[in-house]
Amino acid sequence: MTTLAKLEALLFLAGEDGLTLRQLAELLELPPTGIQQSLEKLANKYEEDASSALALLQSSNSYKLVTKEAFAELLKNYAKTPVNQSLSRASLEVLSIIAYKQPITRLEVDTIRGVNSSGAIAKLQALGLVTEAGKLETIGRPNLYATTDFFLDYLGINDLAELIDVSSITVKEEEISLFDETDTND
Repeated sequence: MTTLAKLEALLFLAGEDGLTLRQLAELLELPPTGIQQSLEKLANKYEEDASSALALLQSSNSYKLVTKEAFAELLKNYAKTPVNQSLSRASLEVLSIIAYKQPITRLEVDTIRGVNSSGAIAKLQALGLVTEAGKLETIGRPNLYATTDFFLDYLGINDLAELIDVSSITVKEEEISLFDETDTND
């Protein structure tokens, strides 16, 4: 694995929050000057590669992977697709978590789901179902997310209090054995 590949993987995973030079240096156990040079190489690689839709953005002392500006119209058209046809299971999970736990950070959503949710959150924002609702007053000041009025309209409700009370729902868990104990084939 090259340093560029490691940087790319970390920035992809960090999503819209991005990572600072210091965070990248700590994660890769390299000096910040070396990371800076590698980031410049990665930015040039994206800029020169016409077959890549990615670009490296430095914003607010952090680095993020973004799509190139040339893809703006395509992505706007994608975002305009009907909600009922374009929400994946992952997007529905993220929307449900945000609806019930709002305001909530992406990291909190990721912790609940066990996977990165930045793509789903970005899609939900583009569809107008989720919005940034401020910043958490902690180190890094991560974005807080909440549902929008359009979300309420889409569900046909007037208030979040009208959502189903999930505390009354019970899930029956069954123990599943990965191996049939009666199987004697070696």
